Amino acid sequence: MSHPVLVKAEKLIRVGDIVGAEAALVSLVDSEGDDALVVALDDFPAKDLLAVLRDFDASRESVVNLLVSPEQFARAIVLERRYGDLSHERLHGMINSVVFRAGGDPVEFLEAIGEIEGGSETLADYFCERVEAIEHFFRTASFDFFADTDEAADELTDEERLDLLSDSDANRPFLNHSEVNDHDWMELAWTLRYQHPEIFREVLLILRARAKSEEGRSAVVEQQSAAEQRPPAGQQEESAL
Repeated sequence: MSHPVLVKAEKLIRVGDIVGAEAALVSLVDSEGDDALVVALDDFPAKDLLAVLRDFDASRESVVNLLVSPEQFARAIVLERRYGDLSHERLHGMINSVVFRAGGDPVEFLEAIGEIEGGSETLADYFCERVEAIEHFFRTASFDFFADTDEAADELTDEERLDLLSDSDANRPFLNHSEVNDHDWMELAWTLRYQHPEIFREVLLILRARAKSEEGRSAVVEQQSAAEQRPPAGQQEESAL
């Protein structure tokens, strides 16, 4: 049976009172301690947990963000796409505030997200505004578009580069963690590449597939636009006369 606090929180979410729902969950910490909330969240519907998480980020912290486990967070975050937020601003804020929370382990959270169905797509959504930078980071191991590149690496094919991601000797960090310690997209990309290379590879391929699909749609739109602007064949002949 669900804890009374969870029942109350669910009812408040149903009527749109997210702040009240978060307060109800926090009351469990006040009365029974941190561990009680962590255990209770296992029984809390992922969609309701997401509703609470979406209202809080690094600029507006919640105890829930600070205590949610990697597995609980992963189950919730993959549902974010249902909101249809094309900017993915809320997703960005949630991931940054939870994955990089004080005392947390980003590697554990990224592993949990990468293992769940839809997790890699969610991480691709997170990087949707940084596709060019992620591609550059994959090819050069740097976020600096003007940095010198390794000539030997430049000679590798794309497939060889992808294969080397899983080779710990070949895929050594060019940048130290301290150089990307921004608690934002660069640190997330760095952590994925060097701590979870298989997830990084999958996210990269998803981003490429989306870019290719978008290029195809753009080409079709341009062709249709050109066809609409072209005068009918009869009019063209009259013009020639």
